[in-house]
Amino acid sequence: MSVVEQYARAHIVTDEEEPGAVPVVLRYDPDADPRSVRVGLPGPHEWTFSRALLERGLRAPAESGHVRVWPCGRVQAVVEFHTDDGVEVVQFESKTLVRFLRRTYTVEPVRS
Repeated sequence: MSVVEQYARAHIVTDEEEPGAVPVVLRYDPDADPRSVRVGLPGPHEWTFSRALLERGLRAPAESGHVRVWPCGRVQAVVEFHTDDGVEVVQFESKTLVRFLRRTYTVEPVRS
């Protein structure tokens, strides 16, 4: 099986009361799209964007289309998702995203 799926905890940044850490699913499927990763947030929210964007955003602010990623201090990173309905801002521990990215480079697409 070549799919990398990692469960993590992240914080949704909001003006309202702090919801605490929420479950998030990080997913990479090289057979579906070897250049993209997916982030599944609680509810029906799932985002697909460039794996390279996630890598760049861990070192310096980066953006592509509807997704922005930037480091936040020394141990956190922020991923911001834009839609017509608004913005979702999610804060991760950087080491979680780095671990996920490393795992994505250890899998190969399934050859038929």
